[in-house]
Amino acid sequence: MDSEKETSSCEELANSPLFEGDEALRLVGTQAQKFSEEYNRRLRNKLDMVIIPITATVYFTQFLDKTSLNYASIMGFPVTGQDYNLVSMAFYLGFIVWEFPTVYIAQKLRLGKYLGVNIIMWGVVLLCHAFANSFQAFFALRFILGMCESCVAPILISIISMFYRKNEQGTRIAYFYTMLGLTQVFGGFIAYGISFYNGGVMAPYKIVYYLLGSLAIIVGIITLLWLPDSPVNAWMLTKEERIASLERVRDDQGGTENRKFKKEQVIETLLDVRTWLIVLATMLTDIPSGGLTNFSDIIIKNFGYTTRQTLILATPAGLVSAISVVVCGYYSDKKGERMLPVIYATLPTLLGVALMIGFNNSGQKGVLLFGSYLIGSFGSTLSIIYAYNASNTSGYTKKLTINALTMIFFCVGNIIGTEIFQPQDAPAYIPGKAAIMVLLSMQIGVAYLLRRINVKLNIKRRAVIEEIKREKGWTDDDVQKEKERRAFADMTDKQ
Repeated sequence: MDSEKETSSCEELANSPLFEGDEALRLVGTQAQKFSEEYNRRLRNKLDMVIIPITATVYFTQFLDKTSLNYASIMGFPVTGQDYNLVSMAFYLGFIVWEFPTVYIAQKLRLGKYLGVNIIMWGVVLLCHAFANSFQAFFALRFILGMCESCVAPILISIISMFYRKNEQGTRIAYFYTMLGLTQVFGGFIAYGISFYNGGVMAPYKIVYYLLGSLAIIVGIITLLWLPDSPVNAWMLTKEERIASLERVRDDQGGTENRKFKKEQVIETLLDVRTWLIVLATMLTDIPSGGLTNFSDIIIKNFGYTTRQTLILATPAGLVSAISVVVCGYYSDKKGERMLPVIYATLPTLLGVALMIGFNNSGQKGVLLFGSYLIGSFGSTLSIIYAYNASNTSGYTKKLTINALTMIFFCVGNIIGTEIFQPQDAPAYIPGKAAIMVLLSMQIGVAYLLRRINVKLNIKRRAVIEEIKREKGWTDDDVQKEKERRAFADMTDKQ
């Protein structure tokens, strides 16, 4: 590029409103640069080799740590009954309290580094669980654990949306969210192995916390060192590859990172009806999830199985969840749909819960187990909601805000969920299962409504573009150039 022209372009950019745009704008400017599809394919594969394994490992570790209480509950954990429910709830209370502060801090810092430090901290907190011996201590530790883990989903979603095109994001989010199901398999077998320990030196549940705490610290160090923060400074990319990585996502109008907190984007998020439909969809997913995460092993054990049998028999539900996540993620990218997969994933779960209610006290363990496995299918709904937030939201502050709101109400749902299985309803927990059926039926209606709103907005947006073309005499190429100019201006989807 001619140096005089480059200087002129930078001066023009500095005096432009776009100067408050993304970090990427300073690297690539407002004019698009073209790279071949073959080059972009190789670049995407290079990104996949680094980002996907690390994000998947982080999510694997987080969900394994989050569900550690479920394994501990049948391995001599000293807190039971309503106190157990409160200890379970403490994680989500910490999550809620710290969600907005952690998102604000993350916006000011390097995402990968901030995430790595938090993972190391929660590893230390998990190790402390092995030394606690009272309700108060476990409550406090679970509260702090929730605070440390509250940054994970917003940061992972932000990283995926910065490096990948919209039609790639659902699949990439599915890759790390698949770990939710695989942790059930891995954790079940680990807990099964530990169950043979006779507890001569320490209680079996303490071994779980020693193992998970150590694993989290190792994963935190890996994240701190090798998870890239954004395409602008990705350690594994050359300067040309960084530019190409940004150009790959320019057409999506999603932007990358911006360290300035923009109040107007927060207000826009709060006034958007779709925000609250996403919040509602999240709650309708996570109230059932909150109950099943901490009570699934107890429910299966009450079918008439021993503790060891329960640990093994609970694992196929994790495989069902993992398969559902991958299939729904692929479908959502392939068809450009986000809400239909939510509906498809919910239907088998409704059938599973109905089987567990209908065959209660029938003595048909096989049918009851099959019903419990079908429930794993709805695990993909939150993954699709994450993908929706990543691909349907522009503006860095707006994206962080909707992700934070999603995670706050994820916690609200899980807190309510811990209370739907009450001790007096044991062992069948019929009222809790009936509540799950009602909530997931409502979820289908909300997903359909959100899809209808987006379809209408897209039609309206296309009409506005056609009107602008007529008024200004623009061609499709002119519209494309304007999109490219604004791609990294950190503007929202409504600006």
